[in-house]
Amino acid sequence: MNTGKPTDTGGHEVHTDPSAIADLVAVAEGQRNVAGADGAVISYRADRTLRLGVELRRQSRRRRTQLTLGFLVLLPVLLLTAFKLAPNQGTQRSGAFVDLATSSGLNFAVFTLFATTTFLLVVVVALFFGDTVASEASWSSLKYLLAVPVPRARLLRQKALVSGLLALSALVVLPVVALGVGLLWYGRGDLVSTTGEAMPFATGVVRLGLVVGYLAISLLWVAGLGLALSVSTNAPLGAVGGAVLASILSQILDSITALGDLRDYLPTHYALAWSDLLGAEIDWGDMVRGAFSSLAFAAVFTALAFRWFATKDITS
Repeated sequence: MNTGKPTDTGGHEVHTDPSAIADLVAVAEGQRNVAGADGAVISYRADRTLRLGVELRRQSRRRRTQLTLGFLVLLPVLLLTAFKLAPNQGTQRSGAFVDLATSSGLNFAVFTLFATTTFLLVVVVALFFGDTVASEASWSSLKYLLAVPVPRARLLRQKALVSGLLALSALVVLPVVALGVGLLWYGRGDLVSTTGEAMPFATGVVRLGLVVGYLAISLLWVAGLGLALSVSTNAPLGAVGGAVLASILSQILDSITALGDLRDYLPTHYALAWSDLLGAEIDWGDMVRGAFSSLAFAAVFTALAFRWFATKDITS
């Protein structure tokens, strides 16, 4: 007999409280709304995944980071030892910079940068950027990072920022240690340029800081290329080596005078433009062109890196 009242499966009447039914409906609605419109859990915050400090600590504890920074600290000491063992022997290939290296601590720091700009610093930047994603892929940990989940664009951005901080630290550590070693052995003298112009110590320190700033900008193209190669391969050595090889190839092409004005479009053409900072009057022309060239190449390579990483198969 149908009495109009709710019954259980045995036909018995079930007494219900309207307020209890409302509570149950509210709970059901809450359970249904746990996921947002994009499918993510409501409590999930993408901007809190893979925080910059966490990734920076992870990368700082890696052996490659410690060895790289340690070598840059040791390098000025090795150069000083070389000068002490052969104080009167110059190297024609190094030009006038080597002859001025022992005249003051500032000149020693400038020579250290001159000796490392076209290769060693390129390797350092390529190492930090080329290894950052490729190493995670080679360890099979990249897919677990993305399963946390960390959005792909955020993961690549965080890793690029940390790589940039480490590379910038390397660019600062080298001249600072070289300046300290130079001041200890050669004293606080003037900064003497290859044209014979001398600048006071305070002015020389400012110019040295500007040199480091220009180097950081001029090497951005290496960073962008290293990042692009890092997301396109699972072999860290291939990504790092590819960026370094591109730099070497660009330098070889730049040495071919028959190319004429085409050399101006090579990313390494203005690699040593920072030497214009060592004169009494600064010529900003080549440095502006070099900075623009590096930023343009870096923008293209970085855009390619984000595009490739957005569609990269990381499950294999």
